[in-house]
Amino acid sequence: MEEMLQVGVITSAHGIRGEVKVFPTTDDPARFQRAQRVFLDTGKENMPLKIQNVKFFKQFVILKFEEFDSINDIEKYRKCPLLVRREDAVPLGEDEYFIADMIGLSVVTEDEEQFGTLSDVIGTGANDVYVINSVRHGEVLVPAIKECILDVDIKAGTMKIHLLDGLLS
Repeated sequence: MEEMLQVGVITSAHGIRGEVKVFPTTDDPARFQRAQRVFLDTGKENMPLKIQNVKFFKQFVILKFEEFDSINDIEKYRKCPLLVRREDAVPLGEDEYFIADMIGLSVVTEDEEQFGTLSDVIGTGANDVYVINSVRHGEVLVPAIKECILDVDIKAGTMKIHLLDGLLS
């Protein structure tokens, strides 16, 4: 299991005083108001950053970190992910999972036939959609609804699905 979980991606600098515009990759963007520290994945290291100020603008979160005071300090970190430790993550509810834990799950049908591997999760307005790579069927999109997702066992590394009519056509 991943020890660090992504909660956002820096999209650009915001103003000249070191603020950044962040696209949240968490279901709870308000978590940034409760968080005191995040880690910037620079590609070489996970740099700890202390959150000084949080604002919201459309679908973005505007963050000010204590460590950066000018646009020049932050500009080089565009497109870098922001991470939190697993223990600092928002608690999950029943039937909720971290995407990082789901990627790579072995997917079987309700008849226990090997179907494929979960490769991605697409967030939509109504529900998520699971992208499953199947040797037999290619890339299959399965809605993350109770009628299709029968069981998820992160520890066993498996997901059991029911294929609704029309999903394979």
